[in-house]
Amino acid sequence: MRKNSIGHVVKSLACAAVVAAAIAFVFAPQPGVRAQQNPQDKKQPPQKQDPQKPPKKTDEMETFKIGTQLVNVLFSVQDKQNRYINDLKQEEIQILENGQAQEIFVFKKELDLPLTMAILVDVSGSEQYTLPVLKDAGGRFIDSVIRFGKDTAAVIKFEGEPTIMQDLTSNPARVRRGLDQIEFTAPPPRGVFGGPTPPINGGSRQGGTSLYDSVYATCADMLARQPGRKTIVLLTDGVDTTSRMKIGDAIDEALKSEVVIYAIGIGDEGSFGINEGALKRLSESTGGRAFIPKGRRDLENAFVQLEQDMRQQYLLAYEPKNDTPDGAFRKLEIKLPNRNIKDLKIRHRKGYYAPKG
Repeated sequence: MRKNSIGHVVKSLACAAVVAAAIAFVFAPQPGVRAQQNPQDKKQPPQKQDPQKPPKKTDEMETFKIGTQLVNVLFSVQDKQNRYINDLKQEEIQILENGQAQEIFVFKKELDLPLTMAILVDVSGSEQYTLPVLKDAGGRFIDSVIRFGKDTAAVIKFEGEPTIMQDLTSNPARVRRGLDQIEFTAPPPRGVFGGPTPPINGGSRQGGTSLYDSVYATCADMLARQPGRKTIVLLTDGVDTTSRMKIGDAIDEALKSEVVIYAIGIGDEGSFGINEGALKRLSESTGGRAFIPKGRRDLENAFVQLEQDMRQQYLLAYEPKNDTPDGAFRKLEIKLPNRNIKDLKIRHRKGYYAPKG
């Protein structure tokens, strides 16, 4: 295992577990609930209760009950011209869990929630010639998105296994330095059939591309216990050759960790090409989107659209009517039944896993 591998930093992140909270909501004091007791209240003699009458229900007896953990859902809405819909009201939104309508408890336009982001960069052989362009455009994206002292980001390169170049930090200069230090990794001698030599008995996977393993490890070992909007920006051609995990495993871990995946599909001409299907499945299942740029200008525009997506979101939260702690997957669907705009695109995670035990 590499010195700077993701597994190595699990212990260093353990202390961050106590900070775990997906999103903090501040509730205004309810009527009848006092922060301090009025001193005059102590002078009032206790009133006798008629035994024939039930106790009078006072404001102090009314409590706000949250029987289960709130489910938080970030989503964005665009029309067919890719214009963001920014004037939604709570009464227009319908959230369904396994087909059952839920009561929305919190709804707001989310512009300022801290961002926790991991940038995953493919450095396998298929990225040799595109890497310099990608690093340049990615650096400008970092400078534009990361707010010093508020947002946090990490940089991870991956081929056969992931390696942390910069751990989570709120300093944009350090994030960009981590990206700048990424270099192309030359593959080992090729195998009998022209591809990278496969690992033997679980040995080294150098020269391969462990895309799904890298996404899984980043979610589980780095982002799962972090606060804020958790996002992976995945820069790869989407071709996986040496992962032990399947694409479904990576998606499930992202959903459990409440991580949204954005993918930018880029690779060298003449290689395997772009696995657009895999990139769309990874991103759309978690509430993100995939960009497939055709050239340098498209790549720069992809980063611009990615930044807009991160800043044009709504947040809703609800208490599930099904509070059974069975660990089962719950399918989510957001609808806008009263909107007359056709072909609306609503992006949100496709579900979540209920608590277990």
